[in-house]
Amino acid sequence: MNEQLLFNAGAILLFIGFVITFAAVILLAFTAIRGKGKVRGGGAVIIGPLPIVFGTDKESVKVLLLLSIALITLILIVVAFSHYAFK
Repeated sequence: MNEQLLFNAGAILLFIGFVITFAAVILLAFTAIRGKGKVRGGGAVIIGPLPIVFGTDKESVKVLLLLSIALITLILIVVAFSHYAFK
């Protein structure tokens, strides 16, 4: 039962990742066709519970910081759940 549940969850997450990647490529193509795109970017390195965030503008840094905090919170919830559920 647990193996099938984990397999299904992994397959769903993999499918969602492909859909998000496909949508990003389509949006990038539309932006390139219109020629109105601005280059902005940033990155986040998460070491343990500490995010190191950098970016080219304040908006990118804010978004990356919020996503990093959400990811860390999600990881802590999953770890706590797995610790209590599979004891």
